[in-house]
Amino acid sequence: MYARNVTLHLKANSGPEFTRRVEADILPMLRKQKGFKDEITFVAAGRNEAVAISLWDKQDSADAYGRDTYPQVLKSLDKLVEGTPTLESYEVSNSTFHNIAAARH
Repeated sequence: MYARNVTLHLKANSGPEFTRRVEADILPMLRKQKGFKDEITFVAAGRNEAVAISLWDKQDSADAYGRDTYPQVLKSLDKLVEGTPTLESYEVSNSTFHNIAAARH
């Protein structure tokens, strides 16, 4: 499993609208993507920051989303976000929710 971790700096007081937009606009887009498994979003209102972690079956699926659909996601959040979001990618090593154990080497 593969994860994309996006950190966004939100404009003042836009946390509730960000949450609504993720639910109404972004999750439906993600659910249509090949290999999409889960999305977990956090909002730190006092710091005007949000973190969105998407989980994918494999890196190729995450990369395809990043090329083809992620630009649309950014566009839909444009009025709520300041600056450029930071993206980091990871191989998932453990998850109790997804029943993943560390790969044996």
